Amino acid sequence: MSMIKEFMEFLREYKIIALAVAFIMGFAATALVKSLVDNIIMPIVTPFIPGGAWKTSTFNLGPIVIGWGSFLGELINFVIIALVVFLIAKKVMKEEKVAKI
Repeated sequence: MSMIKEFMEFLREYKIIALAVAFIMGFAATALVKSLVDNIIMPIVTPFIPGGAWKTSTFNLGPIVIGWGSFLGELINFVIIALVVFLIAKKVMKEEKVAKI
């Protein structure tokens, strides 16, 4: 078997193309969720943050400065992405169980 045929078989067997497409879609979804948090959710939360600038909000503990504003934004991004992945996985697993019966 030639090297090209082996490589093509590898791509098909391990579904590398589908994995690449899923990775690209995940990257795009991450950008979408980040925009959702930065432009829709955090402006609603901003009035409750002292000073109003949530990305630069800090907490001073003597000489230590903790930047909790950007952490809060990233935490919200993570929770939304994790929830979406959970819902997709739940849907896929449900369909997989039905197919096995």
